[in-house]
Amino acid sequence: HFQLVESGGGLVQPGGSLRLSCAASGFTLRYYVIGWFRQAPGKEREGVSCISYSDGSYGDSVKGRFTISKDTVQNTVYLQMNSLEPEDTAVYYCATDPTLQPFRQCVLSPSDYGYWGQGTQVTVSS
Repeated sequence: HFQLVESGGGLVQPGGSLRLSCAASGFTLRYYVIGWFRQAPGKEREGVSCISYSDGSYGDSVKGRFTISKDTVQNTVYLQMNSLEPEDTAVYYCATDPTLQPFRQCVLSPSDYGYWGQGTQVTVSS
């Protein structure tokens, strides 16, 4: 039930790019909201991006640099991260919750999501 597995993290230089994947199983993500969050050591978990049935939303710190998308055939959500900065260094998690309305604007509050993946480390450093 509601299994999410992140992948694609790694070490990248400032200005570089990574694409994270969130593979879902146990449910079809087409009709679920999926959120991306990140947490750096010693800091609270932060909303990065989320996607509803058709539209995506972004946190202020990543607008214009990150793009969220989904492939309903592969049952996977992606987060394309460009122009990466050292401040983007964190463990990135994807999450969902069946109570979130997929046909409305998605939210970036971690407390609204009940099902989480294990996370993938992103390190931006020269």
